[in-house]
Amino acid sequence: MNGNALFASGYKQQSYWWEAAPPASLPDAKPPASVDLAIVGSGYTGLSAALVAARGGRSVVVLDSEVAGFGCSTRNGGQVSTSIKPDYATLTQRHGAAQALEIRREGIRALDFIADLIEREKIDCDWEINGRFHAAHNPRQYEAMAQHLGHQALGQEVPYQMVPRAEQRREIGSDRYFGGAVFPRHAQLHPARYHAGLLARVREAGATVIDRTKVDSVERGSQAFTVKTARGDVRARDVLIASNGYTGPGTPWFRRRVIPIGSYIIATEPLEPSLALGLNPNARSLSDSRKLVFYYRLSPDKRRMLFGGRVAYNETDANVSAPRLHKAMCDIYPQLQSAKISHSWYGFVAYTFDTMPHMGKQDGLWYAMGYCGSGVSLATYFGTRIGQQILGQKEGATAIDGISFPTRPLYTGWPWFLAPSIFYYRVRDRLPI
Repeated sequence: MNGNALFASGYKQQSYWWEAAPPASLPDAKPPASVDLAIVGSGYTGLSAALVAARGGRSVVVLDSEVAGFGCSTRNGGQVSTSIKPDYATLTQRHGAAQALEIRREGIRALDFIADLIEREKIDCDWEINGRFHAAHNPRQYEAMAQHLGHQALGQEVPYQMVPRAEQRREIGSDRYFGGAVFPRHAQLHPARYHAGLLARVREAGATVIDRTKVDSVERGSQAFTVKTARGDVRARDVLIASNGYTGPGTPWFRRRVIPIGSYIIATEPLEPSLALGLNPNARSLSDSRKLVFYYRLSPDKRRMLFGGRVAYNETDANVSAPRLHKAMCDIYPQLQSAKISHSWYGFVAYTFDTMPHMGKQDGLWYAMGYCGSGVSLATYFGTRIGQQILGQKEGATAIDGISFPTRPLYTGWPWFLAPSIFYYRVRDRLPI
Protein backbone atom coordinates (compact mmCIF):
# COMPACT_ATOMS: atom_id res chain seq x y z
CA MET A 1 0.00 0.00 0.00
CA ASN A 2 1.10 3.55 -0.62
CA GLY A 3 0.25 6.99 0.67
CA ASN A 4 -3.18 7.48 2.16
CA ALA A 5 -4.09 3.86 1.46
CA LEU A 6 -2.08 2.95 4.57
CA PHE A 7 -4.42 4.85 6.86
CA ALA A 8 -7.73 3.49 8.10
CA SER A 9 -10.92 5.47 8.02
CA GLY A 10 -10.95 7.63 11.13
CA TYR A 11 -7.15 7.55 11.43
CA LYS A 12 -5.86 9.64 14.36
CA GLN A 13 -2.48 11.19 14.94
CA GLN A 14 -2.68 10.56 18.67
CA SER A 15 -2.05 7.83 21.20
CA TYR A 16 -4.20 4.73 20.80
CA TRP A 17 -4.28 4.50 24.59
CA TRP A 18 -6.30 7.72 24.78
CA GLU A 19 -9.30 5.94 23.28
CA ALA A 20 -10.00 4.10 26.54
CA ALA A 21 -8.38 6.67 28.85
CA PRO A 22 -8.37 10.19 27.42
CA PRO A 23 -6.31 12.84 29.22
CA ALA A 24 -7.93 13.90 32.48
CA SER A 25 -9.98 17.09 32.55
CA LEU A 26 -8.60 18.76 35.67
CA PRO A 27 -9.94 21.95 37.27
CA ASP A 28 -8.46 25.13 35.84
CA ALA A 29 -6.85 26.24 39.09
CA LYS A 30 -4.23 28.77 40.06
CA PRO A 31 -1.17 27.29 41.79
CA PRO A 32 -1.20 27.58 45.58
CA ALA A 33 0.97 30.28 47.08
CA SER A 34 2.85 27.90 49.35
CA VAL A 35 3.33 24.13 49.72
CA ASP A 36 5.68 21.69 51.39
CA LEU A 37 6.53 19.99 48.09
CA ALA A 38 6.23 21.18 44.48
CA ILE A 39 6.72 18.56 41.77
CA VAL A 40 7.54 19.45 38.17
CA GLY A 41 6.06 16.75 35.94
CA SER A 42 2.85 14.72 36.25
CA GLY A 43 4.04 11.42 34.81
CA TYR A 44 4.65 8.20 36.69
CA THR A 45 7.63 9.63 38.59
CA GLY A 46 5.89 12.77 39.78
CA LEU A 47 2.66 11.03 40.71
CA SER A 48 4.42 8.19 42.55
CA ALA A 49 6.38 10.70 44.62
CA ALA A 50 3.28 12.82 45.20
CA LEU A 51 1.34 9.82 46.49
CA VAL A 52 4.00 9.02 49.08
CA ALA A 53 4.44 12.63 50.17
CA ALA A 54 0.73 13.42 50.40
CA ARG A 55 0.04 10.29 52.43
CA GLY A 56 3.00 11.25 54.59
CA GLY A 57 1.24 14.48 55.57
CA ARG A 58 2.94 16.93 53.20
CA SER A 59 1.05 19.55 51.21
CA VAL A 60 1.86 18.78 47.57
CA VAL A 61 1.30 20.44 44.21
CA VAL A 62 2.15 18.71 40.92
CA LEU A 63 2.67 21.03 37.94
CA ASP A 64 2.78 20.13 34.25
CA SER A 65 3.12 22.28 31.14
CA GLU A 66 0.69 20.05 29.21
CA VAL A 67 -2.35 18.02 30.21
CA ALA A 68 -1.55 15.60 33.00
CA GLY A 69 0.39 12.60 31.74
CA PHE A 70 0.88 14.11 28.27
CA GLY A 71 4.39 12.69 27.95
CA CYS A 72 5.41 9.06 27.75
CA SER A 73 3.28 8.06 30.72
CA THR A 74 0.22 7.84 28.46
CA ARG A 75 2.01 7.17 25.19
CA ASN A 76 4.48 4.35 25.83
CA GLY A 77 4.15 0.76 24.61
CA GLY A 78 2.93 -0.62 27.94
CA GLN A 79 5.72 -3.20 28.29
CA VAL A 80 7.00 -3.70 31.84
CA SER A 81 10.39 -5.32 32.45
CA THR A 82 13.32 -5.53 34.87
CA SER A 83 15.44 -3.35 32.63
CA ILE A 84 18.53 -1.66 33.98
CA LYS A 85 20.43 -1.08 30.75
CA PRO A 86 24.11 -1.63 31.70
CA ASP A 87 25.01 -5.27 32.29
CA TYR A 88 26.66 -6.58 35.43
CA ALA A 89 30.17 -6.55 33.94
CA THR A 90 29.86 -2.91 32.86
CA LEU A 91 28.45 -1.86 36.22
CA THR A 92 31.22 -3.75 38.04
CA GLN A 93 33.86 -1.80 36.13
CA ARG A 94 32.15 1.46 37.04
CA HIS A 95 31.05 0.87 40.62
CA GLY A 96 32.51 -2.37 41.94
CA ALA A 97 30.93 -5.80 42.20
CA ALA A 98 28.83 -5.26 45.32
CA GLN A 99 27.13 -2.08 44.10
CA ALA A 100 26.77 -3.50 40.59
CA LEU A 101 24.81 -6.41 42.00
CA GLU A 102 22.50 -4.11 43.94
CA ILE A 103 21.92 -1.85 40.94
CA ARG A 104 20.89 -4.85 38.85
CA ARG A 105 18.61 -5.97 41.66
CA GLU A 106 16.85 -2.61 41.59
CA GLY A 107 15.39 -3.52 38.21
CA ILE A 108 14.01 -6.77 39.64
CA ARG A 109 12.61 -4.90 42.65
CA ALA A 110 10.97 -2.36 40.35
CA LEU A 111 9.02 -5.07 38.52
CA ASP A 112 7.86 -6.63 41.79
CA PHE A 113 7.02 -3.20 43.17
CA ILE A 114 4.74 -2.11 40.36
CA ALA A 115 2.87 -5.43 40.47
CA ASP A 116 2.27 -5.01 44.20
CA LEU A 117 1.26 -1.36 43.77
CA ILE A 118 -1.33 -2.12 41.11
CA GLU A 119 -2.85 -4.84 43.28
CA ARG A 120 -2.72 -2.82 46.50
CA GLU A 121 -4.19 0.34 44.98
CA LYS A 122 -6.71 -1.62 42.89
CA ILE A 123 -5.70 0.14 39.66
CA ASP A 124 -7.65 -1.23 36.69
CA CYS A 125 -5.08 -1.08 33.89
CA ASP A 126 -5.17 -4.40 31.99
CA TRP A 127 -2.20 -5.72 33.96
CA GLU A 128 -0.96 -9.06 32.64
CA ILE A 129 2.14 -11.07 33.48
CA ASN A 130 2.49 -12.84 30.17
CA GLY A 131 6.21 -12.55 29.54
CA ARG A 132 8.40 -11.09 26.82
CA PHE A 133 10.06 -12.72 23.82
CA HIS A 134 13.34 -11.00 23.00
CA ALA A 135 14.33 -12.04 19.48
CA ALA A 136 17.82 -12.33 18.03
CA HIS A 137 18.16 -10.44 14.75
CA ASN A 138 21.12 -12.59 13.63
CA PRO A 139 22.71 -15.91 14.68
CA ARG A 140 25.59 -14.25 16.56
CA GLN A 141 23.14 -12.34 18.70
CA TYR A 142 21.35 -15.56 19.63
CA GLU A 143 24.61 -17.12 20.78
CA ALA A 144 25.56 -13.98 22.69
CA MET A 145 22.16 -13.92 24.35
CA ALA A 146 22.42 -17.55 25.42
CA GLN A 147 25.97 -17.00 26.72
CA HIS A 148 25.01 -13.92 28.70
CA LEU A 149 21.87 -15.39 30.27
CA GLY A 150 23.64 -18.65 31.05
CA HIS A 151 26.20 -16.81 33.18
CA GLN A 152 24.08 -14.45 35.27
CA ALA A 153 25.74 -13.25 38.44
CA LEU A 154 24.62 -14.96 41.63
CA GLY A 155 21.86 -12.96 43.27
CA GLN A 156 20.63 -11.12 40.18
CA GLU A 157 19.34 -14.02 38.11
CA VAL A 158 16.14 -13.54 36.13
CA PRO A 159 14.12 -16.51 34.88
CA TYR A 160 14.43 -17.14 31.15
CA GLN A 161 14.08 -19.80 28.50
CA MET A 162 16.06 -19.91 25.26
CA VAL A 163 13.98 -20.62 22.16
CA PRO A 164 15.96 -21.78 19.09
CA ARG A 165 14.95 -20.64 15.65
CA ALA A 166 13.42 -24.01 14.80
CA GLU A 167 10.93 -23.49 17.65
CA GLN A 168 10.34 -19.73 17.54
CA ARG A 169 6.99 -20.04 15.76
CA ARG A 170 5.51 -20.99 19.11
CA GLU A 171 6.41 -17.46 20.23
CA ILE A 172 6.12 -15.30 17.11
CA GLY A 173 4.45 -15.77 13.73
CA SER A 174 7.57 -14.73 11.83
CA ASP A 175 10.69 -16.26 10.32
CA ARG A 176 12.57 -12.97 10.42
CA TYR A 177 14.54 -13.83 13.57
CA PHE A 178 17.07 -16.45 14.67
CA GLY A 179 15.53 -17.58 17.93
CA GLY A 180 15.47 -15.63 21.17
CA ALA A 181 14.77 -15.68 24.89
CA VAL A 182 11.50 -15.70 26.82
CA PHE A 183 11.39 -13.76 30.09
CA PRO A 184 8.24 -15.14 31.75
CA ARG A 185 7.93 -12.57 34.54
CA HIS A 186 7.78 -9.51 32.30
CA ALA A 187 4.39 -7.89 32.03
CA GLN A 188 2.08 -5.54 30.17
CA LEU A 189 -0.39 -2.85 31.10
CA HIS A 190 -2.52 -0.12 29.56
CA PRO A 191 -0.28 2.91 30.20
CA ALA A 192 -2.97 5.59 30.09
CA ARG A 193 -5.33 3.66 32.37
CA TYR A 194 -2.44 3.06 34.75
CA HIS A 195 -1.66 6.77 34.76
CA ALA A 196 -5.33 7.60 35.35
CA GLY A 197 -5.35 5.24 38.33
CA LEU A 198 -2.25 6.83 39.83
CA LEU A 199 -3.67 10.30 39.24
CA ALA A 200 -6.90 9.37 41.02
CA ARG A 201 -5.04 8.02 44.05
CA VAL A 202 -2.85 11.12 44.24
CA ARG A 203 -5.85 13.44 44.23
CA GLU A 204 -7.65 11.27 46.76
CA ALA A 205 -4.58 11.59 49.00
CA GLY A 206 -5.02 15.38 48.98
CA ALA A 207 -2.35 16.48 46.52
CA THR A 208 -3.20 19.20 44.00
CA VAL A 209 -2.44 18.48 40.34
CA ILE A 210 -2.42 21.49 38.03
CA ASP A 211 -1.78 20.95 34.33
CA ARG A 212 -1.26 23.38 31.46
CA THR A 213 1.01 25.36 33.78
CA LYS A 214 4.57 25.62 32.56
CA VAL A 215 7.34 26.04 35.10
CA ASP A 216 9.57 28.84 33.82
CA SER A 217 12.26 28.59 36.49
CA VAL A 218 12.99 27.45 40.03
CA GLU A 219 14.79 29.99 42.24
CA ARG A 220 16.47 29.10 45.50
CA GLY A 221 15.97 31.36 48.50
CA SER A 222 17.35 31.25 52.02
CA GLN A 223 14.38 29.34 53.43
CA ALA A 224 12.52 27.96 50.43
CA PHE A 225 12.34 27.70 46.66
CA THR A 226 10.20 29.84 44.39
CA VAL A 227 8.68 27.93 41.49
CA LYS A 228 7.82 30.54 38.90
CA THR A 229 4.98 29.98 36.43
CA ALA A 230 2.97 32.26 34.17
CA ARG A 231 -0.07 31.56 36.37
CA GLY A 232 1.60 32.52 39.62
CA ASP A 233 4.55 31.64 41.82
CA VAL A 234 4.68 28.81 44.34
CA ARG A 235 6.83 28.93 47.47
CA ALA A 236 7.96 25.39 48.31
CA ARG A 237 10.19 23.92 51.01
CA ASP A 238 11.12 21.09 48.65
CA VAL A 239 11.02 20.78 44.85
CA LEU A 240 11.21 17.58 42.81
CA ILE A 241 12.16 17.70 39.14
CA ALA A 242 10.35 14.77 37.49
CA SER A 243 10.11 15.93 33.89
CA ASN A 244 12.28 13.18 32.31
CA GLY A 245 12.19 13.44 28.48
CA TYR A 246 10.40 16.80 28.70
CA THR A 247 12.94 18.54 30.91
CA GLY A 248 13.10 22.14 29.71
CA PRO A 249 15.20 25.30 29.94
CA GLY A 250 13.66 26.23 33.29
CA THR A 251 15.90 23.59 34.91
CA PRO A 252 19.10 23.81 32.82
CA TRP A 253 21.36 21.62 35.01
CA PHE A 254 19.01 18.67 34.52
CA ARG A 255 18.36 19.45 30.87
CA ARG A 256 22.08 19.02 30.19
CA ARG A 257 21.97 15.48 31.56
CA VAL A 258 19.00 13.89 29.80
CA ILE A 259 18.81 13.19 26.07
CA PRO A 260 15.25 13.41 24.70
CA ILE A 261 14.78 10.75 22.04
CA GLY A 262 11.52 10.34 20.15
CA SER A 263 10.03 6.87 20.08
CA TYR A 264 7.32 6.29 17.49
CA ILE A 265 4.38 3.86 17.60
CA ILE A 266 1.54 2.81 15.31
CA ALA A 267 -1.59 0.81 16.01
CA THR A 268 -3.26 -1.22 13.30
CA GLU A 269 -6.97 -1.37 12.68
CA PRO A 270 -8.68 -4.39 14.35
CA LEU A 271 -7.38 -7.67 12.95
CA GLU A 272 -9.11 -10.98 12.53
CA PRO A 273 -8.69 -12.88 15.83
CA SER A 274 -7.01 -15.83 14.12
CA LEU A 275 -4.51 -13.51 12.43
CA ALA A 276 -3.71 -11.70 15.67
CA LEU A 277 -3.23 -15.00 17.51
CA GLY A 278 -0.90 -16.22 14.78
CA LEU A 279 1.26 -13.11 15.10
CA ASN A 280 1.76 -13.48 18.83
CA PRO A 281 0.49 -16.86 20.09
CA ASN A 282 1.12 -16.12 23.78
CA ALA A 283 0.24 -12.41 23.70
CA ARG A 284 3.71 -11.57 24.97
CA SER A 285 5.61 -8.32 24.69
CA LEU A 286 8.05 -8.62 21.79
CA SER A 287 11.38 -6.94 21.18
CA ASP A 288 14.61 -7.66 19.34
CA SER A 289 18.35 -7.44 19.78
CA ARG A 290 19.01 -4.56 17.40
CA LYS A 291 20.54 -1.43 18.87
CA LEU A 292 17.70 0.45 17.17
CA VAL A 293 15.21 -1.87 18.77
CA PHE A 294 11.66 -2.52 17.63
CA TYR A 295 9.11 -3.30 20.33
CA TYR A 296 5.59 -4.53 19.74
CA ARG A 297 2.62 -6.29 21.29
CA LEU A 298 -1.07 -6.92 20.86
CA SER A 299 -3.57 -4.47 22.31
CA PRO A 300 -5.27 -5.55 25.55
CA ASP A 301 -8.27 -6.88 23.59
CA LYS A 302 -5.82 -8.94 21.44
CA ARG A 303 -7.19 -7.39 18.23
CA ARG A 304 -4.57 -4.84 17.14
CA MET A 305 -0.83 -4.86 16.65
CA LEU A 306 0.97 -1.98 18.37
CA PHE A 307 4.40 -1.55 16.81
CA GLY A 308 7.05 0.92 17.89
CA GLY A 309 10.63 1.95 17.29
CA ARG A 310 12.98 4.58 15.96
CA VAL A 311 12.63 5.09 12.19
CA ALA A 312 14.17 8.53 11.54
CA TYR A 313 17.58 10.10 12.02
CA ASN A 314 16.00 13.26 13.42
CA GLU A 315 12.63 13.87 15.04
CA THR A 316 9.79 13.82 12.55
CA ASP A 317 6.04 13.99 12.22
CA ALA A 318 3.91 11.01 13.30
CA ASN A 319 2.37 10.97 9.82
CA VAL A 320 5.86 10.60 8.33
CA SER A 321 6.95 7.91 10.77
CA ALA A 322 3.78 5.84 10.28
CA PRO A 323 4.58 4.45 6.80
CA ARG A 324 8.15 3.70 7.89
CA LEU A 325 6.94 1.79 10.94
CA HIS A 326 4.41 -0.05 8.78
CA LYS A 327 7.21 -1.09 6.43
CA ALA A 328 9.36 -2.30 9.34
CA MET A 329 6.39 -4.17 10.81
CA CYS A 330 5.74 -5.91 7.49
CA ASP A 331 9.39 -6.89 7.24
CA ILE A 332 8.76 -8.95 10.37
CA TYR A 333 5.14 -9.82 9.60
CA PRO A 334 4.49 -9.97 5.81
CA GLN A 335 0.95 -11.08 6.66
CA LEU A 336 0.20 -7.52 7.82
CA GLN A 337 0.77 -5.90 4.41
CA SER A 338 -2.94 -5.11 4.07
CA ALA A 339 -3.46 -4.02 7.69
CA LYS A 340 -4.15 -0.29 7.85
CA ILE A 341 -2.96 2.14 10.50
CA SER A 342 -5.58 3.52 12.88
CA HIS A 343 -3.28 5.57 15.15
CA SER A 344 0.24 6.99 14.93
CA TRP A 345 2.00 8.91 17.68
CA TYR A 346 5.30 9.50 19.44
CA GLY A 347 6.74 10.67 22.72
CA PHE A 348 10.13 11.49 24.18
CA VAL A 349 12.00 9.05 26.36
CA ALA A 350 15.00 10.31 28.32
CA TYR A 351 18.34 8.61 27.84
CA THR A 352 21.40 9.43 29.90
CA PHE A 353 25.06 9.41 28.95
CA ASP A 354 25.74 6.34 31.13
CA THR A 355 22.37 4.67 30.23
CA MET A 356 21.45 4.66 33.92
CA PRO A 357 18.46 6.14 35.74
CA HIS A 358 19.44 8.83 38.24
CA MET A 359 17.93 10.24 41.39
CA GLY A 360 19.11 12.38 44.24
CA LYS A 361 19.56 16.03 45.12
CA GLN A 362 21.36 18.82 43.26
CA ASP A 363 21.73 22.32 44.66
CA GLY A 364 18.80 21.57 46.97
CA LEU A 365 16.51 20.25 44.21
CA TRP A 366 15.37 16.64 44.31
CA TYR A 367 15.25 14.72 41.03
CA ALA A 368 14.49 11.32 39.49
CA MET A 369 14.74 10.75 35.73
CA GLY A 370 16.59 9.09 32.86
CA TYR A 371 14.91 5.70 32.50
CA CYS A 372 16.35 5.02 29.03
CA GLY A 373 13.15 3.59 27.54
CA SER A 374 12.18 1.40 30.52
CA GLY A 375 10.20 3.92 32.50
CA VAL A 376 6.97 2.12 33.37
CA SER A 377 8.39 0.15 36.28
CA LEU A 378 11.49 2.26 36.92
CA ALA A 379 9.66 5.60 37.08
CA THR A 380 7.06 4.17 39.45
CA TYR A 381 9.71 2.59 41.66
CA PHE A 382 12.24 5.42 41.76
CA GLY A 383 9.46 8.01 41.98
CA THR A 384 8.26 6.28 45.13
CA ARG A 385 11.78 6.03 46.52
CA ILE A 386 12.54 9.71 45.96
CA GLY A 387 9.25 10.57 47.64
CA GLN A 388 10.33 8.51 50.64
CA GLN A 389 13.69 10.25 50.69
CA ILE A 390 11.95 13.62 50.72
CA LEU A 391 10.04 12.44 53.78
CA GLY A 392 13.31 11.30 55.38
CA GLN A 393 12.28 7.63 55.37
CA LYS A 394 15.02 5.01 55.34
CA GLU A 395 12.95 2.90 52.91
CA GLY A 396 13.82 5.43 50.22
CA ALA A 397 17.45 4.32 49.98
CA THR A 398 18.47 2.81 46.62
CA ALA A 399 21.56 1.39 44.99
CA ILE A 400 21.83 4.37 42.64
CA ASP A 401 22.04 6.95 45.43
CA GLY A 402 25.17 9.04 45.15
CA ILE A 403 26.03 8.02 41.60
CA SER A 404 27.17 11.10 39.67
CA PHE A 405 24.84 12.30 36.91
CA PRO A 406 27.10 12.87 33.89
CA THR A 407 26.79 15.28 30.99
CA ARG A 408 29.10 16.08 28.07
CA PRO A 409 30.87 19.25 26.94
CA LEU A 410 28.82 21.41 24.56
CA TYR A 411 25.58 19.59 25.38
CA THR A 412 22.77 21.92 26.48
CA GLY A 413 19.70 19.76 25.86
CA TRP A 414 19.56 19.56 22.07
CA PRO A 415 20.92 16.17 20.93
CA TRP A 416 22.89 17.33 17.90
CA PHE A 417 24.76 14.00 17.90
CA LEU A 418 21.61 11.89 17.56
CA ALA A 419 21.49 11.59 13.76
CA PRO A 420 25.09 10.35 13.32
CA SER A 421 24.65 7.97 16.27
CA ILE A 422 21.52 6.49 14.73
CA PHE A 423 23.27 6.15 11.37
CA TYR A 424 26.11 4.25 13.08
CA TYR A 425 23.75 1.89 14.91
CA ARG A 426 21.66 1.32 11.79
CA VAL A 427 24.75 0.21 9.90
CA ARG A 428 25.85 -1.93 12.83
CA ASP A 429 22.46 -3.63 13.03
CA ARG A 430 22.87 -4.76 9.42
CA LEU A 431 26.17 -6.48 10.12
CA PRO A 432 26.25 -10.17 11.14
CA ILE A 433 27.71 -9.43 14.58
